[in-house]
Amino acid sequence: MLHLNGLGKRFGDQWILRDLNLQVDEGECVALLGASGCGKSTALRLIAGLERQDEGSIELDGVPLDRIPAERRRIAMVFQSYALFPHLSVRENLNLGLKIRGVSPAQRQQRIESVLETVRLREMADRRPQQLSGGQRQRVALARALLRDPRVYLLDEPMSNLDAQLRDDLRPELRQLILEGTQPVLYVTHDQQEAMALANRIAVLKDGRIEQIGTPEELYKSPASQFVASFIGRPQINLLPVDQQVSIGIRPEDLYFDPEGMPCRLISREWQGASQLLLLDSPRGALRMLCAGDLCLSEPLSVNWPTSAEHRFDAGSGRRLAA
Repeated sequence: MLHLNGLGKRFGDQWILRDLNLQVDEGECVALLGASGCGKSTALRLIAGLERQDEGSIELDGVPLDRIPAERRRIAMVFQSYALFPHLSVRENLNLGLKIRGVSPAQRQQRIESVLETVRLREMADRRPQQLSGGQRQRVALARALLRDPRVYLLDEPMSNLDAQLRDDLRPELRQLILEGTQPVLYVTHDQQEAMALANRIAVLKDGRIEQIGTPEELYKSPASQFVASFIGRPQINLLPVDQQVSIGIRPEDLYFDPEGMPCRLISREWQGASQLLLLDSPRGALRMLCAGDLCLSEPLSVNWPTSAEHRFDAGSGRRLAA
């Protein structure tokens, strides 16, 4: 179990992380989700021992890591850059770390063959990195982490350098690798779709603090703030003012056409196959609406939504209000 207790880090007078409290259980994957600069990668570097925190503590299986050097923490970290040696084959890249750690040749061969099978790269073992696709290179980096037999995995945006198709292809494979393990996994990403697909729970960070933590479903259905509501879900939620004290959030899929509803004007539409995304102009501002891809539209248009679908927020603080 990985436990962060009031973790904080500052550079000069600026706090990058503050009061970070998080527990990742055995066999659980927790995603740190947030925009660039929110402190999520800094949290990983503190856990790995690459930097020292200014407040709080880090415990692994109840043992404080604060005074344990990075090389003795038994933590495997996978970066967004593959960091493979270009002049070595896949097998040689995997063998190098084991050799440095003094693993016997027979054990090295056995473990390498096993992990190559796990990441489905056995037939690529003698190729060099430049002969592999981006997804295959990332799998080599993951295989190298698996060979460390770590107590915890830290993944820092491992798919950010891949194009959209490769991310879609690799995501289920990575999910399978995560589910098969028993170690805690902390996964950093700015991609909410990636976080929702891979993680058991998501911690949304804003300005170095956790805004909300919960399952993907909890964050989507009951966002604790306007920030979380806007960050989770694509297309993005509609935020409409009610008065100076209250605003409401309406998901695009919750809007429907209603002759007695609010009049709107069609600005643009994006056809997405089974659905189409409409951008509408209304007296209360711009609206995003999802509707069936084969629906024929004719103006004038009017839309409505069920009251039960409203997410109500304090207009000043942005915090969620009771229903």
